[in-house]
Parts: sequence; C-alpha cells; structure tokens
Amino acid sequence: MTIGDHLREWGGLPAYTFPDPEKDAEKQAAAVRSLPGAGSVAWRIAVDSYEAPESWEDAFARFLDTVDPGAVRAIIVGSWTDAYENRPDGAIEAIVAAREQLPALRAVFVGDIIGEECEISWINQGEVTRLLEAFPALEELGVRGGESLEFATVRHENLRKLTVQAGGLPAAVVRGVAASDLPALVDLELWLGTSEYGGDSDVDDLAPILSGDRLPSLKRLALRNSEIQDAICAAVASAPVVARLDQLDLSMGVLTDDGAAALLGGQPLTHLTSLDLHHNYVSSELGARLTDTLTAAGVELNLDVDGADEDEDDDGSVWRFVAVGE
Repeated sequence: MTIGDHLREWGGLPAYTFPDPEKDAEKQAAAVRSLPGAGSVAWRIAVDSYEAPESWEDAFARFLDTVDPGAVRAIIVGSWTDAYENRPDGAIEAIVAAREQLPALRAVFVGDIIGEECEISWINQGEVTRLLEAFPALEELGVRGGESLEFATVRHENLRKLTVQAGGLPAAVVRGVAASDLPALVDLELWLGTSEYGGDSDVDDLAPILSGDRLPSLKRLALRNSEIQDAICAAVASAPVVARLDQLDLSMGVLTDDGAAALLGGQPLTHLTSLDLHHNYVSSELGARLTDTLTAAGVELNLDVDGADEDEDDDGSVWRFVAVGE
C-alpha cells in the first residue's frame, strides 16, 4: 500500500495548500484576499514533483511575502522538485533562515508527499534536527521518507510530538531518536519499515526508548509498520515505559501469534486507554484472547486485519507484508 492522501491537519490546525501564483494581477489580488488567517491553518507549501515552474524555496519566499509570517503556527513542507533524487535541504534551510520572521511557529512536517508524487521509500530526506535547533519552542515535528534521513542526537525542551514515517527507517535514525533527550515529548511515532527499503534497525536500537529514561512525559508510543513486529512486541511486553503510557500502537506491521502471545504473557496492559494492532496476521484464537483480556478492562482494542494478506509459494514459503512499503 502507498500513501494516497495529503495531511488533513498538523499542529492541531486544518491543512491549507498555499496556492500557485496567478499570472493575472487581478486574479492574484483576489486569491490573496481569500486566504485564511495566517495563524488559523497549517500552511502546506508545495511545488510540482516534476518540472516545477518555481522552486520550493521560491514558493516559500512568496508565501512569506503574502501572509503575516509572525502569526504562522504550522508549516507543512509538501513536494519539492524530484524528491526521488533531491533532498529537502533547501527547504529546511529556507525555514531555518526565516526563524526570526516565524516567532509563533510550533509545528513543522517535512515531506507531505503522496504516492503519485513520489513513493514513500523513494523520498529523499535531510538533516531535520536543524529545525529543532533553530526553533526551541517547536512542539511538533513530522517527517516522511527515510532515504538519506539524518536525525542527530539532540536535547529539546518543548517538543511534544515526533512522527517519522518511512518504508524503511535507518538504524542510525532510530538510534538518534533513542539517544535524544526530549523531556516534554508526549507522542512518539516511528514507522520502522522493512530491510528491503533500508529499515535495518533491531529491537536493541529501541532499548533507550523502551526504558523511557529520556522520555519522562511520554503517553503515546507507536512503533509501527515493521517487519519485526513480533520481536518488538516481545520487547514491549517487559518495557518499563509501557506502565506510563495511555496509548500503545503496534499496528501496520507483520504481527503474528508470536507477538500477540508475547503481549498476553507480559506485563498487564489493562491500564491503557487504547491498543492499536490493526493490519495484523493474528489468528482468531489469539485475537479472542486479546479481546477478552483487554476490552473487559475498558481498553479500546483495534484488531482490524485492514487488508493484511499473505502469499504462499509453491514450496510452502509464506510471505507477509507491512502496510506501507513503497
């Protein structure tokens, strides 16, 4: 499966695509007059993925000249030209360079790109932690794409939500996130992906996250879209951080009865408000045991198979897939 829809919101605000320029001056003036308030939406700034008439940086400069940048609270970086071979370094640098103009900025998402623009596993990324360094008041950071993604170890006092979506998340990125000190972080979501697309991390790389030592405020943990979902469940079953969580999301991956049994045999999960396991390969028997154990305690459990399908070769080999790979 690929991602087919752009973000509908970010930073708690509805997403709004900043329009392309009008050639006619009167139409351009009318378009500007119809824009929403600068602080009322998450501004999605994007250019054509192929043969764009302007660069992302030029579109962003036009955006800063059009709206009141001092009131902007959220920016969504949409497609830049040829994201399958170009990093968004120019876009990141442009936002960083405008930091004095953007005092109210609290949320940034880099790479709101859908499959028809560039498949998730082809999206080139960059050094996204530059945004954290430049904006100490930033509260939400999201990234899509794992190719060339860099996440240096950082300390950030105010980041509350971190989302990294990938068809394959490099181990170096997982380690960078895990080693970072994020005392205000409430929501952490990592799409770990598959080795076929560069997802070479293992459960040992997740150990600092699962200990929770650097994440004292964490309430939602999502370790999703992984081909090693069973091993992750086994690690989560005894992870200290789980006792502090309200929401646990282990969905979209290759979760089988082994992972489900590990969760049932580990620490109690009945304190959770929700456990998301959608897109799974769990048998009806193990699914019933999970349901009986958790829903009676008031846990909202999502066991929807959600399109998870397996293929079997003539030799009996069974192939199972994550929800988002390419």
